[in-house]
Amino acid sequence: MQNDKLSNELYLVVLPQVHITMNQVLGYGLTEQVITLLPQKDFATKFFKDEVATFIEAFKWRADKYLTGGHVTGYELIPEDTDDGRVIVRVMQHVA
Repeated sequence: MQNDKLSNELYLVVLPQVHITMNQVLGYGLTEQVITLLPQKDFATKFFKDEVATFIEAFKWRADKYLTGGHVTGYELIPEDTDDGRVIVRVMQHVA
């Protein structure tokens, strides 16, 4: 029997990155934050409540535009409170 509602449970993670390159002109020390998804809840970024909506919107807009297609049909982002008053984001990646 085929399940019409298959999904992968993932978690939103924000990773800071510092670029290290031998070329001093083209980005040595350039820093940025990268939003990604990981399957382990332990690696989920703990957001403060006043910032989580911004990260959810940033991911959702780009995921709908660039990360759907093929077997991936969409994403559902679910904020979850943590014991320390912050929020993690569970992401259901829907596939077919």
